[in-house]
Amino acid sequence: MNKDIINEISKNLNITTKQVETVLTLLQDGNTIPFIARYRKEATGSLNEEVIRSINEVYEYQVNLFKRKEDVIRLIDEKGMLTEELKNDILKCQKLVEVEDLYRPYKEKKKTKATEAIAKGLEPLADFLEKFPTLGTLEMQASKYINDKVKTWEEAVQGTMDIIAERISDNATYRKEIRKFMYREGMISSKKKKNAKDEMKVYEMYYDYSEKVNSIKPHRILALNRGEKEGVLSVSIDVNEEDIISYLERKIIKNKDSYAYEPIKGAIKDSLKRLIYPSVEREIRSDLKEKGEEVAIANFSQNVEKLLLTPPMKDKVVLGYDPAFRTGCKLAVLDPTGKPLEIAVIYPVEPHNKVEESKKVILSLIDKYKVDIIAIGNGTASRESEAFIVNCIKDCPRKVEYVIVSEAGASVYSASKLAISEFPDLTVEKRSAISIGRRLQDALSELVKIDPKSIGVGLYQHDVTPKKLDDSLNFVVEKTVNQVGVNINTASASLLQYVSGLSKKVIDEILKYRDKVGKILSRKEIQKIKGVTPKVFEQAIGFMRIIDGENPLDKTPIHPENYDKTEKLLTELGFTTNDIGSKELNDALAKLDYQNFEQELAIDSYTLKDIVEALMKPNRDPRDNMPKPLLRSDLLHLEDLHIGDKIQGTVRNVVDFGAFIDVGLHDDGLAHISRLSKQYIRHPNEVVKVGDIVDCYVADINLEKKKLSLSLLPLNELKQ
Repeated sequence: MNKDIINEISKNLNITTKQVETVLTLLQDGNTIPFIARYRKEATGSLNEEVIRSINEVYEYQVNLFKRKEDVIRLIDEKGMLTEELKNDILKCQKLVEVEDLYRPYKEKKKTKATEAIAKGLEPLADFLEKFPTLGTLEMQASKYINDKVKTWEEAVQGTMDIIAERISDNATYRKEIRKFMYREGMISSKKKKNAKDEMKVYEMYYDYSEKVNSIKPHRILALNRGEKEGVLSVSIDVNEEDIISYLERKIIKNKDSYAYEPIKGAIKDSLKRLIYPSVEREIRSDLKEKGEEVAIANFSQNVEKLLLTPPMKDKVVLGYDPAFRTGCKLAVLDPTGKPLEIAVIYPVEPHNKVEESKKVILSLIDKYKVDIIAIGNGTASRESEAFIVNCIKDCPRKVEYVIVSEAGASVYSASKLAISEFPDLTVEKRSAISIGRRLQDALSELVKIDPKSIGVGLYQHDVTPKKLDDSLNFVVEKTVNQVGVNINTASASLLQYVSGLSKKVIDEILKYRDKVGKILSRKEIQKIKGVTPKVFEQAIGFMRIIDGENPLDKTPIHPENYDKTEKLLTELGFTTNDIGSKELNDALAKLDYQNFEQELAIDSYTLKDIVEALMKPNRDPRDNMPKPLLRSDLLHLEDLHIGDKIQGTVRNVVDFGAFIDVGLHDDGLAHISRLSKQYIRHPNEVVKVGDIVDCYVADINLEKKKLSLSLLPLNELKQ
């Protein structure tokens, strides 16, 4: 391991070098991030998954950076041009772009104006003129280089200036200063392209737009990039070029009385406009895009995590309702485990309007299966279906509530191989109704079947680098699944693929074994399954639960490697594993002398604390602490609302500029970032998260556009 890199990571993440070294060693030994975060707290000092991942990513970047430094030093040395000063400058570089700047003058170039001039033998003239001579004349000096390739002295001067222009462009110091200047003083500007089509006026605010490079918001960067990509906008970075030219002249021009003064002034302008500016502008645009991507991906990942942590609706019979106009609304009654009991199709909305007939079907299903909740998809015909369901509920003798469920990605899942294998005899739409219902029953188990990009809680997710987005979202799903844990006897292959340490081959073997034996009775039994090596077992088993198995510890997150110590703890307190979760045991654990038992059991404080927590709450689900879905039984119309009204809603999406909140209308209302808090906030996710149930106030109503503006603050508290 590279000590310098470890020291740098330690400083940047504000953790000890020992923590960094420990994490890297554990990762190199084949341990997964969830396993390290949960079961090696004593080694890492209880670092969480995000920090462990950062250590790994930063180390990989720094190793690659160091390798590139070594390559560049070797390549320059091979040319016999390496000095100790240059070598030290390269080794000091913190970013790849700085290394490339230093390497630029020594890099093999493709055919350029300068390489052509060098081939004509004009390099000595460039060396001479850069000293700003005063003896003789420019014509006299340049005429010495006239030959069969250089016809006139003017041609010799032009070629020489091309060489000097490229030398200026290749100077690492100049490029670094110009880059800093463009970041500090540059304006990113956009114009609507001539004859560009933007029928929905999506990019209207950017038709004639300008903002400082160093303060532009990440979502605007991505919006400009998309507008440019779609051919609507032309985007550029504008600066006062005269300031840059003045800087270069101060650095380069040594004698204004020299006859080289005017031509080299021209070479400076040429170098800036033709070589430096386009190159540095591309670098800055690329850098801005990267920053925009980082924020968009982080925000999207956070939204996905909160959605996955939606509390399951336990022990409820759910009616999944997939709305549609022409093709009818698909229904799926699901038992509390998500098993379909009956599938039906009704036509209560346009163009069929079979309202009474459809109502009879709904009321019959509710009565027959004792339906508790109706989950309505939020797609086409959603609010028309909602009005119909409210009408049905009013005539229902049983208490039934409904909730609008995001159906983003449901159609993707319904047409997938996985959905076809689950329900081969059903149409895509009927599978979708099952998916909508199951999302309410257990969002995590259902949403893992869908590509996270299709879940619909991001912004500009299609404008970022796919691999970066995939890596981040997969990490979030993996982290969430392992935090919650899986029931090994009911978990689908989709859920198991995110369990720490499990490969597709091992998952296939687990499912085969499960089909063969019917029910796995103990964690120990899993060791018998083909492909479950000691390492696989170690990494995965703590995240697998066996409910009602042979050993009560198997339903807890306690790792089998700590079973002996757990049983010893229970014995010392006068209990057995059968007492797990009982009031008597919990009372005893609440009074535990931790220091005494750490010594007696030879166990670290982190592990002992986790064991005690697991014994007190063996079935603890981190989702239980999250906001429950907001259930409704009546309808809301935009026309019913007035400015200042207080209403309750569910946060559906959090983006850079605000939060979209479902208050029961056709479209979500937007609470702008300026209406979320009295205090200054950098991002809406400091105040709200996806899934939060919030009280909000009507700030503005646009009946024509069917738009609702909301505020989390009473209107009299908004900043004027």
